[in-house]
Amino acid sequence: MSIGQEFKEFAMKGNVMDLAVGVIIGGAFGKIVDSIVGDLIMPFIAWIMGGKLDFSGMFVVLGKVPEGTAMTLDALKKAQVPVFAYGNFITILVNFIILAFIIFMMIKQVNRLRQEETPAEPAAEPAEPTEDVLLLREIRDSLKK
Repeated sequence: MSIGQEFKEFAMKGNVMDLAVGVIIGGAFGKIVDSIVGDLIMPFIAWIMGGKLDFSGMFVVLGKVPEGTAMTLDALKKAQVPVFAYGNFITILVNFIILAFIIFMMIKQVNRLRQEETPAEPAAEPAEPTEDVLLLREIRDSLKK
């Protein structure tokens, strides 16, 4: 079997195709979660906290800032000033928590649907006793007399 045929057989297996679809959907889903966090949740949190709150702009400068450099995260990174950008971490952490919760709820729902899909099997009727068991019962009953 040639390498091309082996690769085609490998690539066409169901698991590989399912994985490819999952990766593509996961990438798109990640963008949706980023938008939910950046456009819906973070502004709502800022409003609750009473003002404009942008987690991505939270950082601590760890080095010397060259003169004329704006004190924004992008400008400091372009000037190669070391910064401790904990605000980005907070944003990514919120993204992860939301994504993990959504995946948990999806898996929970799928498991619930699978349980509903497979009807409970009726209890099997007890099997007829074997000839040995019948014989032993007769012996037992005769000894009781």
